[in-house]
Amino acid sequence: MTAMLRISELRLPLDHSAEALPAAIVQRLGISAADLNAFTVFKRSYDARKNSKLTFIYIVDAEVANETAILRRFAGDLHVKPTPDMEYHFVGKAPPAFTHRPVVIGFGPCGIFAALILAQAGFRPIVLERGKAVRERTQDTWGLWRKNTLNPESNVQFGEGGAGTFSDGKLYSQIKDPKHYGRKVLTEFVKAGAPPEILYVAKPHIGTFRLVGMVEAMRAEIEQLGGEIRFQQRVTDVLIEEGHVRGVKTASGDEIRSNHVVLALGHSARDTFEMLHERGVFMEAKPFSVGFRIEHPQSLIDKARLGPHAGHPELGAADYKLVHHASNGRAVYSFCMCPGGTVVAATSEPNRVVTNGMSQYSRNERNANAGIVVSITPDDYPGGPLAGIAFQRELESRAFVLGGGTYEAPGQLVGDFLKGKASTTLGSVEPSYKPGVKLGDLSTALPDYAISALREALPAFDRQIRGFNMHDAVLTGVETRTSSPLRITRGEDCQSLNVKGLYPAGEGAGYAGGILSAGVDGIRVAEAVTASLLADA
Repeated sequence: MTAMLRISELRLPLDHSAEALPAAIVQRLGISAADLNAFTVFKRSYDARKNSKLTFIYIVDAEVANETAILRRFAGDLHVKPTPDMEYHFVGKAPPAFTHRPVVIGFGPCGIFAALILAQAGFRPIVLERGKAVRERTQDTWGLWRKNTLNPESNVQFGEGGAGTFSDGKLYSQIKDPKHYGRKVLTEFVKAGAPPEILYVAKPHIGTFRLVGMVEAMRAEIEQLGGEIRFQQRVTDVLIEEGHVRGVKTASGDEIRSNHVVLALGHSARDTFEMLHERGVFMEAKPFSVGFRIEHPQSLIDKARLGPHAGHPELGAADYKLVHHASNGRAVYSFCMCPGGTVVAATSEPNRVVTNGMSQYSRNERNANAGIVVSITPDDYPGGPLAGIAFQRELESRAFVLGGGTYEAPGQLVGDFLKGKASTTLGSVEPSYKPGVKLGDLSTALPDYAISALREALPAFDRQIRGFNMHDAVLTGVETRTSSPLRITRGEDCQSLNVKGLYPAGEGAGYAGGILSAGVDGIRVAEAVTASLLADA
């Protein structure tokens, strides 16, 4: 790549002209306009803490004349540095006529990137996905949302694209990423049809409708490179011989032999977790969170966060991030906040209700929604690695009953929830959850410690976002699939602690949280598989 300088903390007004940014670069570096050969925006963000004076904050990569001299002049300045190499570099490629094919179980964000990297490296992976291709899956998902009919193998959780397909499509994460794998994820998404702006906006998102076409494009590339994606192939067994995986069996009776199997299961593959536990694969319970979805008018959030700049076309719908440490020791926080989105039915098992949030690229729906969730630990659900699943199921079954047993979700106005009074009529906020919301009392939908923590947190959040605990805001239950309730623990080589050749990966294994981090983990695991395949060659 061409040597460039990375310049950070360039501040410009929201309505600046196109010429203002190169002028700011020239001024910052103290060079002439002729010495600025080219530049690209690496990141654009804004600081909403002082919303009366919002500015864009840029990080840019600039190609300049006399780069060495400029770097010498700015030697002590943390805001002027050489641009790091963010190109993706394969750890190895398959030799000619290489025959051993790795297996990837699951075709969500983690499985997609594990398969893509392996395919690009020449290893022709076989992908086994229990659900359907994304367009058929979309039809099944709408079947629950519009006709109250659940397909347990094809829904928000299962199928091509994974749970991320029916979400906000958020592409930001707080993971450490020294090798810039996140850049590879974003670059591949743009290549597959995502808007190019995801490469530079601070909080990129894509939205559900665009994700569908992108997923198909990435599948096509994997297949073109010799990979195979087999849909409606639920893995029912792993073949383990002398502590080493030798293949898998599917519900259709197929046996696929392989010494390298990636477990990109997602956080809802409960039956598969149970099977792996029975086979003795090491796993352990881990903390996760449970709570409700909350809906407000998006205009309220925009006004609170953006002040006089609310509605500015360059800013879009505002988001928020909230945390409260309750007096009972519980952390309460906002999760998967979806500006201008909808609350969706996200169960994968019959007679259970689960909520999640989703939005389109435009984020122009009337309501903002987010999970407001309470942290829990294995101490709250003792009983071994699978106890968290049992705990989730108990809450989801209770929500199904509270919602009337039709996949409607139980709901309550925030004002009534704070008073401990059942809701009977909606106010100004129309809940977006489909099949629908049955109003009542949510106090029995979660354990008492979670309810008391939430009742303490909502007024506290109101001090950060005025109107947050407005009486008419709607709570919808329950949010239980925040992350995997267990970890399929792996070593430094990304292999299971006690089964060689088995590579737990992504959210289901407890190593990611969201589309971007799952994609990054898929890359990391694909590299570990590559290293092992080449060592065995």
